[in-house]
Amino acid sequence: MKKAMTLGSLPAEMSLTQKFQLAADAGLDGLELTGVDAQAQTEDARAAADAAGIEIASVMATTHWKLPLSSTDEAVRVEAVKGIEQSLQVADWAGTDTVLVVPGVVDEENQYHAALELAAKSIREMLPVAEGLGVTMALENVWNKFLLSPVEMRDFIDQFDSDYVAAYFDVGNILLYGYPVHWIEVLGERIARVHVKDFDANSRQFVALLTGSVDYPRVVNALRGVGYDGWLTAELARYPQYPEEFVYDTARHLEWIARKPENGR
Repeated sequence: MKKAMTLGSLPAEMSLTQKFQLAADAGLDGLELTGVDAQAQTEDARAAADAAGIEIASVMATTHWKLPLSSTDEAVRVEAVKGIEQSLQVADWAGTDTVLVVPGVVDEENQYHAALELAAKSIREMLPVAEGLGVTMALENVWNKFLLSPVEMRDFIDQFDSDYVAAYFDVGNILLYGYPVHWIEVLGERIARVHVKDFDANSRQFVALLTGSVDYPRVVNALRGVGYDGWLTAELARYPQYPEEFVYDTARHLEWIARKPENGR
């Protein structure tokens, strides 16, 4: 499996060139673009990745919280669609094939049944763009109170009957209301990308990688069992001190997580 981090986890004061070189020096295979929506900046990131000899693993869309695809305000929903379409274009400029998309948000003002309908409507509207660019919209479980079971997410994805709608599975996020292995087994080949973080189920807090409740040997076994051999992308808050060391530490943690298990574990 390939190892990556989100671009936003690298030292903020570094240039794009420095960030990609640091990632390469630490042993990462790529970075996920975050906070990038302009062509010039995307092309700079691609050049920095090429110079460092690593890849752009994926793109994280930038508008889906502020502008939910499931908004009952039609003007907001239309702008949300445009925002994701821009992220799809960014992925094409970046030379990668996957965009992380939050499919919808449920809250006091936005009811569940409406979110299901409106999120599906938005994704259908974006599908021609995704298919034309050859970029997959990977839907992530992000504490958005939506698609709360693996069966529901599976069925939501399957309704589109398209290779360009898939799952972006976040191992740490799911521990609030489920078990990673169960989700992996149900989503199976629909998983296009995996986010890596750790979560303490008792305190309900995100914690340092390998110190929480995620059973990574079981998780990786399950991923391999459904044929996943793609990116493991760490999405973590950087150290407040020595942030460069954080990149090296994370790369080493990912190396342990991705290694082939011994004795069946």
